[in-house]
Amino acid sequence: MQFEPATFNEYAFPVPPGGVTPPSPYDPVDAVYAAARDLCANGARNSADLPAAVYAYNHSDTYVQQVLALAGQFSEEGSGVAADEAPAAAAAVAYAQAQIGTPYQWGGDGPGGFDCSGLTQAAYQAAGIQLPRTAQQQYDAGPPVPPGQPLQPGDLLFFGSDSADIGHVGILIDSSEMIDAPHTGAFVRVEPYRWSDYVGATRPAT
Repeated sequence: MQFEPATFNEYAFPVPPGGVTPPSPYDPVDAVYAAARDLCANGARNSADLPAAVYAYNHSDTYVQQVLALAGQFSEEGSGVAADEAPAAAAAVAYAQAQIGTPYQWGGDGPGGFDCSGLTQAAYQAAGIQLPRTAQQQYDAGPPVPPGQPLQPGDLLFFGSDSADIGHVGILIDSSEMIDAPHTGAFVRVEPYRWSDYVGATRPAT
């Protein structure tokens, strides 16, 4: 949901519920609504020509393919996510993907830097869901994904020595990878989530 100032101003109004006044491209709610208006204005309304609309947003065939592939993961047939749950999970994942390459910042919650739980909190805020601030608090807030149940894109993945000592969180994007803000000196990135200290997952979009 990144914008040139002139493009954002064209699609920033009316101010959406939960946005800020005046609208800001750095506010997740404002940015998501502006992106939706941008896409609709460029052919995506009623799914008329979504590829063209995404291309108008970013003139890259590779980008278009990546975005449409991500959208497909959240279709009712493609991901197993219930139809009324998919939009929030998709919005959270899309926000997290847009932050790839952002520097890690201890205590950071964007837009210029994130720590692990700052990233996941901001991602779900963009989806209209408020999470607590720390990884431990987010784990405790749940709702948990029962052991043995398949994970879904948008699930939060937690790591630590046990459930009372959560030290890290990432957001699942596919069957084997997550996006996370790993540590000082690193950047928000995609990496495998199957770590030895994996504790469990929650599904805030439930």
